[in-house]
Amino acid sequence: MQIVVLSDTHDHLGHLAWALDQAQGCEALLFCGDFCAPFTLREMLKRFRGPIYAVLGNNAGDPLLLAHVAKESGRVTLYGDVGELELGGRRIAIVHHPRLAEGLAALGAYDLVCCGHTHKARLEWIGNTLLLNPGDLFGLFGPPSFALYDTVTHRARLIERGESP
Repeated sequence: MQIVVLSDTHDHLGHLAWALDQAQGCEALLFCGDFCAPFTLREMLKRFRGPIYAVLGNNAGDPLLLAHVAKESGRVTLYGDVGELELGGRRIAIVHHPRLAEGLAALGAYDLVCCGHTHKARLEWIGNTLLLNPGDLFGLFGPPSFALYDTVTHRARLIERGESP
């Protein structure tokens, strides 16, 4: 199963469109927080047809409206601080803050732990757990980036704007 992992859009719809265009064929989307405005979630729903699993982050401009949009869609699972799920036979945790992600990865209870917040991409093994920060779609410190994760190979690839998957 192919999964696209995004974080920290900060309402940058152009970079979101680029990432989702690159993620054709992915069966699920993990979002590690900082939508900012609910219209960003609406845009994700327009451009991505599969299920979306997301945490809020520290820049959720209107969490009540985000929750309403998620519920109304019927295909968004919106968590608070921690999302736990299983996809393609892999145990996955989604959080926004990297310190929490590092702790969850160290537990060894997950195959994949995804986080955001730093706006810097990170791909690291902690024991048998893959810790993944896809970077950001805002482009704060460099080119916007996202990640593709394959549940079969248990590998992820970081993609920066200007590259193709």
